[in-house]
Amino acid sequence: MNGFTLDGYRELLGAFFELGYSTRMFHNADSAAPHLILRHDLDYCLEYAVPIAEAEADLGVCSSFFVLMQSEFYNTSTPNAVRVLHHLRKLGHEIGLHFDASQYAQDTATLDQACADECMRLEQILGQPVTSVSFHRPAKALMGTDASLGGRLHTYQRRFFTDMGYCADSQGRFRFGHPLMHEAVERKTALQLVTHPVWWYAQEAQDPVARIKSFLADRVQVLSHEMAENSIPFQHYLNDHEV
Repeated sequence: MNGFTLDGYRELLGAFFELGYSTRMFHNADSAAPHLILRHDLDYCLEYAVPIAEAEADLGVCSSFFVLMQSEFYNTSTPNAVRVLHHLRKLGHEIGLHFDASQYAQDTATLDQACADECMRLEQILGQPVTSVSFHRPAKALMGTDASLGGRLHTYQRRFFTDMGYCADSQGRFRFGHPLMHEAVERKTALQLVTHPVWWYAQEAQDPVARIKSFLADRVQVLSHEMAENSIPFQHYLNDHEV
């Protein structure tokens, strides 16, 4: 396979389909069936989700993209962010909340209310309900529970996290084994496959550090453009230093 590239992602999904898997969303997945639940956590960038979402749409499948409402990397309320989110929705994908519990006191009542508040903010941007939540740097106390959070299902509930297989590409690699080798796949039962588009969106493979450096370089270009739009001195500086 082509590794952590856009073609590699297509090939990975194709391999699951050849094994008889079909994709399902969180709300209609059966842990005992060969269901593949595709989850994408957007930790750094919304735009990198677009190639993944379009590739999935070309394959006729839908997935769930989870976005942060409190991040130094992106702002879900900007015009471009709203365009990206609505584009994902038009492709048939779900938008959920990527909830960072570490920003709040760890008692259940506080986390429940904070999650509900963030979901409401995201709903105002999307113009539709937010029904599912994933955790960013999840607290151990929230993993494998049956209870909902903020009145929504979350991706670490027992039915998604322990009753079915779970495989993630954290740190730019499958640290606990390739998803096709997962014991759930050997049994032909459900698997929640968690990916981060920053590792997959490109056409050429890079090691994780190189990929992050590429992301940071892209981000500098975006910020430089925005600064030039809002600062005449910096606009003149860029004009004088164009290569």
